[in-house]
Amino acid sequence: MDKPIENYWNLRLADLKAALESNNFEVFLADNKDAAYKIVLEDLIPKLGPKTVSWGGSMTFRATGLYDQLCENSDLKILDTFEKKISKEEMGERRRQALLVDLFITGTNAVTEAGQLVNLDMVGNRVGALTFGPKWVILLIGRNKLVTNLDEAMYRIKNYVAPVNSMRLDKKTPCVKTSYCEECKSPDRICNSWTITEKSFPKGRVKIVLINEDLGL
Repeated sequence: MDKPIENYWNLRLADLKAALESNNFEVFLADNKDAAYKIVLEDLIPKLGPKTVSWGGSMTFRATGLYDQLCENSDLKILDTFEKKISKEEMGERRRQALLVDLFITGTNAVTEAGQLVNLDMVGNRVGALTFGPKWVILLIGRNKLVTNLDEAMYRIKNYVAPVNSMRLDKKTPCVKTSYCEECKSPDRICNSWTITEKSFPKGRVKIVLINEDLGL
C-alpha cells in the first residue's frame, strides 16, 4: 500500500468525524493547516456572518495563520485576547466580553474516539465560551489530540499538555521541573477547570475542523 500512514489517519479521522456528528457537532476534514485556514475563512465565516470575533488560547489556531488574518479584517470587530501590550485588567475584561461575541475560535486539549471534547483551563474563559455564550464556536483540532477514552484524555492533559504548557508559559509549578502532574497548590497552577463536552447544544453550534496534521500540544 502506498502512503500507509496517510491512509491510517484518513480512516481514523473519518471515524472520528462520524462520532462527532452523532453528537451534534458540525465537522469538517482538512488535509493540513492550510486547508483548515481556507475552510474557516472561505466557508464558515462567510456562512455564519459574524460581526464580532474572539478566541481562546490555542497554538493550533495561531499555526493556521487565522489569527494574523482575522486581526487584519476591517469588516470584523475583533476582541484580541492575545495582545501583549495591554494591562492584566484589560485582558480580564476582554476575556469576559469575549463570552458574548458572535464567533469564538479555539482548540481542544483532547477528543475521544466517542466524540467527546475534554479540556482543562487555568482561567476558564476558553471552556466557558465553549460551553455557553458565543453564538458559534469553531474548534481547530490536530490529529494528535485523538485519544481512546476519557481516562486517556485526562492522563494526556495532566501529564503532557499541562506540563508542556507550563514550561511554555514559564510558570512556577512543580511539573516544569518533573514533567508530570504533582497535583500542586502553586499560585501559577494552570489546571483549574475541567469540561467534558458530550454534545453540541444547540445542534451545530460548535463547528469542528479536524486537521490531518500534528498541531498544538
